[in-house]
Amino acid sequence: MTSVLPKAVAGLTAGIALYLFFFPPDALTPQAARAAALGVAMLGLLASAIVPEFVTALLFFLFAMLLGAAPADVIFSGFHSAALWMVFAGLIIAVAVRLTGLGERIAQFIAPKFGASYIGIISGVVFVSVGLAFVMPATMGRVLLLAPIVLAIADSYGFGEGSRGRTGMVLALAYGTFLVPMSILPANVPNIVLVGAAETLYGIVPEYGSYLLLHFPVLGLLRSFVIIAVIVFLFPDKPSKSEGSKAGSAGADEYRLALMLAVALVLWVTDFIHHISPVWIALAVAALCMIPGIGVVSSRTFAEKVDVSPFIYVAGIMGLGALVADSGLAHTLGSWLIGVAEFEPGNDTWTFFVMTVVGTLIGPLVTNPGIPVVMAPLAGSIADAAGLPVATVLMMIVIGFSMVILPFQAAPLVVAAQICGVRIRDSIKTSLVLLVVTLIAVMPVNYLWWRFLGYLH
Repeated sequence: MTSVLPKAVAGLTAGIALYLFFFPPDALTPQAARAAALGVAMLGLLASAIVPEFVTALLFFLFAMLLGAAPADVIFSGFHSAALWMVFAGLIIAVAVRLTGLGERIAQFIAPKFGASYIGIISGVVFVSVGLAFVMPATMGRVLLLAPIVLAIADSYGFGEGSRGRTGMVLALAYGTFLVPMSILPANVPNIVLVGAAETLYGIVPEYGSYLLLHFPVLGLLRSFVIIAVIVFLFPDKPSKSEGSKAGSAGADEYRLALMLAVALVLWVTDFIHHISPVWIALAVAALCMIPGIGVVSSRTFAEKVDVSPFIYVAGIMGLGALVADSGLAHTLGSWLIGVAEFEPGNDTWTFFVMTVVGTLIGPLVTNPGIPVVMAPLAGSIADAAGLPVATVLMMIVIGFSMVILPFQAAPLVVAAQICGVRIRDSIKTSLVLLVVTLIAVMPVNYLWWRFLGYLH
């Protein structure tokens, strides 16, 4: 059964891709139809995992070029994506943290705070991830900083590679770091994109406190508990030991790496002052780690320990997102969905749930940071049709981009899984179950919270 299902998924998506290519809907331009066909085929291969992920990315590059789906600078744009270089830096830093024993030392300090139960461990990872979001705005930086520490903590509890406990801890880090901070104004890229669009298009600047009050109690705090419950349910495990072996005295390499990471953390936390991207800070640390006499990762260790397949995979994902945006596919579908929604004044409940569903559905097409890019320009006309303030409609967009159907639409989820060696199918399973539980259990509460605050009537 397990061997038949992946092949069935791959065959079904291949059939849909071929249909879209040879019999495109009238609403799609030829370029948009090719983008849709390639996107469906690539997602099918990733979901089925019948070939390695980086091979899927290579096939995307090949067929995108052969079919002339977009110019080469669009198809290969992932190679100059910031997320890609964060992956590269993360792979090197993660190796350095393991080699020096720094990760084990930090794990020995943190792990006892989580307790000896599995649910306590998962809860600890989630809440550490959320807490860091209040002081460190860069999502990728948080993933990069926490990933090797979480792996070391997993080792200290006896969760080896491929174990359900290790997978659960990594996914707790990924989803706790990305989803929950959507409710904290400067803590994620989509939030910042929306704020920029709101100011540019409508002269509206959301306030930190108002944004936090509206979104954090439900989309933040309540969903933190949902993430914990889903991960414990999907990946049940039990620690085989309560603490790891005691690390010996810190060596010179460990001290140097600790200093590098401390400086990087200060720079990440203060990026609103110096405006240096967290990616380039991470890349600088990775470079220092490899400089002879200063670094801790030799060229031989790099060749043996650093797996570059995640680098190719993330470039493919980024290229697919760029292709979909360049083809106009996302805007066409987003406008169509809004057009058939039939907003009307006085029906705030309908508007709330339609905006949630529309934002969720276009996420896989444009990635989560692209949702406010597509929907913010439509907010004015939606507000007029629904009889709501533009600011309220803009805040509804947050609900849409705080949902994830597939992990591919959010770079931090992909990066965390790739750096920590988690199978993409496990991340897909997590995102789908989280989506269903959120829609059923969290969204009704969120709706009532909005009504309590007076945003809806």
